[in-house]
Formats: sequence, C-alpha cells, structure tokens
Amino acid sequence: MHKKILVIDDDPGLSQLLRISLEREGFQVFNAGGGQEGLRMAYEHQPDLIILDIMMPEMDGWATCQRLRSVSDTPILILSAREEQDAVVRGLSLGADDYVIKPCSFEELRARIYALLRRTQRHAPKAWKMVYDDGYLYIDLANGIVKREGELVSLTPTESRLLIYLVGQMGRVVPREELLQQVWGPEYERAVGYLSVYIRYLRRKIEPDPSNPRYIRTHWRRGYSFEGKSEVRPDWSESDE
Repeated sequence: MHKKILVIDDDPGLSQLLRISLEREGFQVFNAGGGQEGLRMAYEHQPDLIILDIMMPEMDGWATCQRLRSVSDTPILILSAREEQDAVVRGLSLGADDYVIKPCSFEELRARIYALLRRTQRHAPKAWKMVYDDGYLYIDLANGIVKREGELVSLTPTESRLLIYLVGQMGRVVPREELLQQVWGPEYERAVGYLSVYIRYLRRKIEPDPSNPRYIRTHWRRGYSFEGKSEVRPDWSESDE
C-alpha cells in the first residue's frame, strides 16, 4: 500500500512539482493550498507524513502546525524559505519533526522523508481527533471555534492557542515551560506570569464556576491539565458561525 503524503503550500507551482516528484517515488500525494484546507484534508486522507509551508495567508504554518500536532502525531516536515534560527527553533518547538530550508534538492528532501517514515514505523500513530463536545463545552480544534452551552465564545488568538494545546494534551499535566514555549515561543519559557494570567482569562470564559475549575486544572508547581471527558469525536460539518 502506497504511503500518503499531504503537501500544504500556497505556491501551486512548487506543490505540483512536489506532487510529480513524490508520485514518481511511489507515494500517494494530496495538495492543499492553505492551512484550513490542509487540516480538513489531513483528517479526510489520514496521511503518513505532512509537508508544511510557513508563509501562507489566513492561517500560517505556525498555527497549522500547532493544530495538526494537537490532533495527531503524524510526522510534520516544515519546508520553508524562512532560514533564520529563530524560525527553525519555533517550528520544532511547535511540534514539527524536521525543518528543511527552501530551496533544497529533491534528493535531500526525499532522504528526510524516508528518515521520518522509518522513525514513525516503530509505533502506530494516534487517531485523529478534531472536536471536543461534552454537551456543555464544544471545541473545534481545527477551526478554533469554542462554544459554551451553544453560545459562541470569543477568544483572543493567544487564548485560542493555549486552549487548543491543552485540549490536544487532554488528561496530561502539561508543564508550564512547555505551554509557554508552545503558545508564546521559546523566548517566553520563564514568563510564568503570562501563563497564569491567560489561564485566568480562559477560565472566566469557559468554566461554569471559574473559582472552582472543572476543565482547566492547576497542578501546583507542575503545570496545568485539561480534564474533560476522554472522547473527542471527528466532525467536519460546516459551522453556522
């Protein structure tokens, strides 16, 4: 059975070139022109590997990478013209498995792809999870939509990234340093004050009783966890919002 690769890039010329080259290698290739389309195609096709660009309109590669990583552990290879060290560090800290700078030879890209596939063959990837819904709280991880008792909850981009990451790690105590790195970036690793403030903001918006949190739990000197029900179901129906 052919391995499946999803290419998420808004450059149609490069996407087509990658498709032709990868199909010659025996891969089944799918192309998405942006982050939102890429998330939908990732769920629909369940790829074995994702090649992701960074500089895309609407939903950039940073946000796409974080949302992909929150719903699956499928390997992600960032292919970007951003060559500065900060960009590489950010991509890897958001959950990408490798970072390749454009332009690169197809031989190098092919070698990186095979290395990632060999590494991931040792364990089965977790199932794709897209929507959390317990009747009170609804969170669409792909589209960043949050509802409480059916009413749309307005979140800032930072609040949305923080909540999505916690839900993607549901039941696990996420260290404060990890949350700061993933949501704000590596340079904020010690900015614990930022995190506590935004946790408080989130609780006010999603908790039935913010003073006695049911969802976002504090673990003293360790971090935070999202403690919703364990089932997160796939749901790609169009939003009414």
